[in-house]
Amino acid sequence: MRSNLRVRMVAEFLGTAFLVAAVVGSGIMAERLANGNGALALLANTIATGAALVVLILTLGPISGAHFNPVVSVADAMEGDWIGPVFFRTSPRNSPVHCRNDGGARHVWDSADFRVAPHPGGAGQFLSEFIATFGLLCVIWGCSRSRPGIVPFAVGGYITAAYWFTASTSFANPAVTIARSLSDTFAGIRPADVPLFIVAQFAGGIAATILFRWLVPGLASSAKDMVVHHAAEIELPARPR
Repeated sequence: MRSNLRVRMVAEFLGTAFLVAAVVGSGIMAERLANGNGALALLANTIATGAALVVLILTLGPISGAHFNPVVSVADAMEGDWIGPVFFRTSPRNSPVHCRNDGGARHVWDSADFRVAPHPGGAGQFLSEFIATFGLLCVIWGCSRSRPGIVPFAVGGYITAAYWFTASTSFANPAVTIARSLSDTFAGIRPADVPLFIVAQFAGGIAATILFRWLVPGLASSAKDMVVHHAAEIELPARPR
């Protein structure tokens, strides 16, 4: 048994890449097939994203913890778990692992779909991102403390619902926000709006963590693995000599 940071980093890179590919790719497919029906396109985008989240967390969670989201990693770091695999939980030098996942769908779809997105933001959308990320972190902290086995389904279910009750369609993730700013499609936003979206997301995640620190004293010890249980060490096969 030995710790392998690279294994965890690759798992987080892969999970984040597939997540943004699911979000942007399903948005492109939905726009092409919905024939202008916005509600139908949003429904298709929602189902694909929620399903992808559940599958990716179940698949990669035991390896890395399945954050796929810098806000989740920062919230975890706030509770004192600095042993984990990625982003600020290990060291700031690992943060580019998340930043490089913003174009996961580029090589699947025509390059014409990746122009600068014109869709405007606005105060309502920024507030929506605060609320969406606040709710996501509440779901994660609440479930990881009491019923950690349901976290993948709770996260997928929450994001599926938040697509519909937030004006921004619930990005709740800086990596996804960057990816969607590169797509001039149903899923796109203006690059100029990205910084405020990300600020709202971090603010929402930090606010939820502070709230649960008050609601559940000793939160870090009662929810040791924030998203799903992952081993501190990974069993690696011996290399042939």
